[in-house]
Formats: sequence, C-alpha cells, structure tokens
Amino acid sequence: MPEITWQKSSYSGSAETNCVEIGATPRTLALRESDAPTVVLHTNRPQLTALLRHIQTTTTARR
Repeated sequence: MPEITWQKSSYSGSAETNCVEIGATPRTLALRESDAPTVVLHTNRPQLTALLRHIQTTTTARR
C-alpha cells in the first residue's frame, strides 16, 4: 500500500481530533476519521463527487 499524505477538512478547525481527512493514492481517493485512523475508505473521484452532491442536495432540501 502506498504512503498516503492526509489532508484535514477545513471544517475541522484547529483541533487534532474528530475530523475527516482525505488523501490520494495513484488509483483512489482515501477517507478516514482522525479518531479511527486505521479505518480507511477507498473510493474514486466520480463516486465521491456523487456522494457529496447527494449530501448537499438532501441537506439543502431540509433547510
């Protein structure tokens, strides 16, 4: 498994815990929570884009 450089979500503020992090490998995007760093979800760009659009749509509809 290639080494992943993780980037913390900008919504996480300056706290070191309880944040979502994203990283990239040559073939996938990787997501993890900082409080469970060994659990990594691998996906690709189109699937992540679809998920984020769905979340945005359903969140906006509930406001």
